[in-house]
Amino acid sequence: MKTHVEIDGVRLRLGQPREAKGAWIGQREILKQLLACWVVVDEADLPLTPRLVGSPGIGKTALAMAGAREREQELYIYQCTADTRPEDLLVTPVLSEQGKIAYHASPLVTAMLRGGVCILDEGNRMNEKSWASLAPLYDHRRYVESIVAGITINAHPDFRCAVTMNQDESTYEIPDYILSRLQPTLAVGFPDRQDEMAILQYHLPFAESDMLAITVDFLQQSHGLRLDFSPRDGINLLRYAIKRLSQDPDHPLNKDAVWREALERCLGEDAVDLESLAAKRQRTLGGDAVPLGLGDFFFSPDDPLHPDQELDDEDDEF
Repeated sequence: MKTHVEIDGVRLRLGQPREAKGAWIGQREILKQLLACWVVVDEADLPLTPRLVGSPGIGKTALAMAGAREREQELYIYQCTADTRPEDLLVTPVLSEQGKIAYHASPLVTAMLRGGVCILDEGNRMNEKSWASLAPLYDHRRYVESIVAGITINAHPDFRCAVTMNQDESTYEIPDYILSRLQPTLAVGFPDRQDEMAILQYHLPFAESDMLAITVDFLQQSHGLRLDFSPRDGINLLRYAIKRLSQDPDHPLNKDAVWREALERCLGEDAVDLESLAAKRQRTLGGDAVPLGLGDFFFSPDDPLHPDQELDDEDDEF
């Protein structure tokens, strides 16, 4: 495997691929949709770069990793953050031991050069300046320009990419000219009971069946109430509960009490009563509020100039 490549006289040090560990359990349709995005059906065709959207911990990265395994391609992952710079995404200059500048290719650029799969993880945490540097990569041009190294890097025909995005408020709004390049949007939903049980058993094969059952019941109830507790949350709280139970085997603790303790420590006290939590969040989102028309932003309800008031007056005439 090459560790370096030279482009226009500039020597780049390439990164190392990641091992695509773990299994994708259930939801085969969404995996087929992802693989369809990466298919090329003609010499004139180009692969798509989909957005994998869903709640944190639902398995978006695992889905993209499964896609790389299915295609038997090298996997590269770049973790996007709010302070990611264009040079972080592409080529980073590093001062070598000899006092010279060495250029290191990012996981994204390494995947481009080697023909691998790159996952841009949590892409909507990245600012517009960084996204702008990728605009030519995600259209018909399929290249990036490194200002730092002064080179243009073309993508290998086998290069594929996906961008994961969490649905929460701690993210940037991605500009439309980038969103139009990241198509289609694949929504990753919560697993059903059978798949969720299989996921927890896969990650926690040492967990007892009754502890698994109560955790899956909790997760399924939360999904039904449209709360965003994920399989990752279930794995973490159950892992903590198992560790607590193992602390004093001579004086076994009450499993129900330990599981509740794990629930409160991992997901907060509000998670104990899911129905109350769902109602509280609905009120926070304005679920009980009466929607306002445009006139309400400019006129008080009893103002004669309010559009609805004018309508009422006209009705009175008839």
